[in-house]
Amino acid sequence: MKTWIKRSLIGLATATVVLGSITACGTRGDHARTWSDERITEMRGKAVDKISDKLTLNSAQKQKLGVLADEMIASRKAIKGDSADPRTELKALVAGDKFDRTKAQTLLDQKTQAVQGNGPKVLAAFGDFFDSLTPEQQKQVRDKLDKRGHGWWGRG
Repeated sequence: MKTWIKRSLIGLATATVVLGSITACGTRGDHARTWSDERITEMRGKAVDKISDKLTLNSAQKQKLGVLADEMIASRKAIKGDSADPRTELKALVAGDKFDRTKAQTLLDQKTQAVQGNGPKVLAAFGDFFDSLTPEQQKQVRDKLDKRGHGWWGRG
């Protein structure tokens, strides 16, 4: 094969890899910011079903897991607030000549109040769910938590 053909093919392959990498990095994480309520509900159902299957939960336990999932979603919404994009809030803090410390403190106070308001509900729901598990199921949860770096229920 001639030298110029080899160089052209190598250049084309390199350009393809570089453009593919840039595209992949540029879109990473965007799917999570644009989830609709329907998508969140769909994923909640899938997560509850998957955890129920892994732990072989009975109907009462599955109901308590559903309550936990609902509380976590409600807490997430409260912490997120009205903002569609957290980056917009950050951009507003640094839009002027100086960092808007007052606005930042107000934002921090809002987020802290949301965590403090919803945290006890999430903890109570988790406690109710965990306490309803059999000793074998609790051991499964503990074992899963001990496996670091492997994600939750096979993710990661």
